[in-house]
Order: sequence, then C-alpha cells, then structure tokens
Amino acid sequence: MSSSSTTSPSASPLASYGWDTHWEAEFTPYAAQGLLPGRVVRVDRGQCDIVTADGVIRADTAFVTPHDPVRVICTGDWAAVDPAGGNPRYVRAYLPRRTAFVRSTSSKRSDGQILAANVDHAIIAVSLAAELDLGRVERFLALAWESGAQPLVVLTKADLVPDPAGLSYLVQDVEATAPGAPVLPVSSTTGEGIDALREVVTGGTSVLLGVSGTGKSTLANTLLGAEAMAVQAIRDVDGKGRHTTTTRNLLALPGGGVLIDTPGLRGVGLWDAGTGVGQVFAEIEELAASCRFHDCAHHAEPGCAVLAAVEDGTLPERRLDSYRKLLRENRYIVAKTDARLRAELRRDWKRKHAEGRAALHAKRGGAPLH
Repeated sequence: MSSSSTTSPSASPLASYGWDTHWEAEFTPYAAQGLLPGRVVRVDRGQCDIVTADGVIRADTAFVTPHDPVRVICTGDWAAVDPAGGNPRYVRAYLPRRTAFVRSTSSKRSDGQILAANVDHAIIAVSLAAELDLGRVERFLALAWESGAQPLVVLTKADLVPDPAGLSYLVQDVEATAPGAPVLPVSSTTGEGIDALREVVTGGTSVLLGVSGTGKSTLANTLLGAEAMAVQAIRDVDGKGRHTTTTRNLLALPGGGVLIDTPGLRGVGLWDAGTGVGQVFAEIEELAASCRFHDCAHHAEPGCAVLAAVEDGTLPERRLDSYRKLLRENRYIVAKTDARLRAELRRDWKRKHAEGRAALHAKRGGAPLH
C-alpha cells in the first residue's frame, strides 16, 4: 500500500500537489481496494500522467472515459490508480471534484468540455499588447465564477504601456468589468506584479487561462523559474501569437502550490453558467431587484431600475448589452438539455413573432390583429 495511506496528509509526498485530509477521507474506500492515490498532471489520447507518492506513472483511462465529455478525467483530478505490477495500469475512478472549469465546445451540438478540475484560483490572462476586449473578459469571468474558483485578472505585458496614468486607466476599466475579482498588471520582462501573483498561486491550485498570444507560457515560466514550457516569439506589431501549449499540464511551483497551464482558447462558450453571469454583472442584478416588475427584461418596461441607471450614466450601456448577450447564450445552451426551458423559449419566440407581426400590421394601417 502507498506510503501516503500510512502517513499524515501533510507528510505525504503528494502534499505539495494539494493532498489534504479532505482528499484522504474521500479516498478511503479506494485505499481499502488496494488502489493508489495520485493527481492527474496531463491527459493525452486515452492515457494520462499521474503523480503518485512513488513518482509519475503512465496509466490507461479506459475506465474513466464516459460519453459525457464533462465527466471524463482531466488535468487536476485526484485519481485512484492500480498498484505497481499491472501492464497497463488503469485509472479506476477519480474523486468527486471540488471545482470544475467547463466551457461549451465550438461544435454545433454545444457539448460541454472540462478544462481543469479542483482549481482554487482561475487566472485570466489579458494582454495589454492588444486592444482590451472587455466582453471576452466578462465571458471568462462568468465561467470562472461558475466553476467555484476565485478569479483573478492578470494584465500581461504591462511594460508595453509606459505611461503610468494610461496603465492605471486600463486597470480601472477592467476592474469595473470584474466586480469581486482582483486585477493585477504584470510584466515578465520587468518583474512588475510577479511577487504579488506568486503570493496568490502559492496557496492551492491555479489555472492559467486566456487566448493565444497573451503571454501565458512566458508567465508560467516566470512563476516556475525555469523554461518548463516552450515559448515562441510573439509579433510585437499586433500582439498575436501561435499556440505554444497544446495540452493542459499541472506543474508544481517551487514556492508551493501548483499551476495548470492551458492551450490558448479560440472560443470561450458558456456552459450552464447562469450563476457566473450573475456574479460578473452583480451591479445589474442588484439594480434589477428595484425594478417595478419582478420579471423585468430591462428592455422597455416602465419602472425599470436598470434602464434608469443606463439613462443617468451610472451603468454603461455596453455592460447591459453584454449582460443580455451572455444571458441569451446561456439560456440557449441550457435549453439543449432542458425540455421545460426549450418550451419556454419557443413560447417567447412565438410571442415576439406575433408582436412583430401586429406592429407591422398596425404600421400599415390595418385593424388590430387578434
């Protein structure tokens, strides 16, 4: 039996990867079966690398590859794996996840795809080498909040904004977009903000997220203090880059904690993230509580506190537009697996279609339609 089952969690070789009393308790029934605990550091084509008390092993994932892509084993999972001697060795199960970062795929079926499991901090990398896309930041934040992790927005390549006043303005702009999430400008070149980021990642598991070219792999190297990830040169003119990370890798940090580096994400679709959207737009949800009607859609209803805030300038119209867009998208995704919601959306569509026909008929001078 593994040494981790006979020593305290803090003394286990897996402690540096996040093993604690919670995971030890969850693993008890698997330990009774003679299985070994380990954390998944990489998944690739039916196999995965797992760090155990005896080192990193390669195991087959045939028993943890269901048809539901959200339930497949992924980087960050804690696994129950065969003891030494088998060829191949199999992952027999994984422990219930504390948190899970899930997005919808780009497929027409809009299946869910899990990117990382058991994450404490979701670090959203946003490059200052390109124009800020606040809508994309909001999208990442919605998924991060929904996952159960604490999001942190990291503005990379801060050295490319030499004007302190300009940098401060950019930070404030993102802060207004990310209520409840810290915003930290960093530079792997000058070291700005790196110590503050290290303090965050030292505690627990962090996942590094962002589109290609945001400097994620360079940032990972900086935190690791070594060239652990292959980094390609970025074209300074437009801030774009090619994919440098092709798989999700879990890496132990020298100062404590672990980091999951992910490939650049071309698309970030929501996946049943209604709670996350509400968290990102907390000020709109708070205003909505003061609307005259409890089911106010914030379009043209009388007594709408949200529209009043837009009109008096306290709520940017861009925020309301983004809120509406993400809510629509999320309802569409949920409706694919929720028959009741599908029927509700169908009724809404028919009602709006009828209202549109009636308005057009009236505009042409016809009698009211019934």
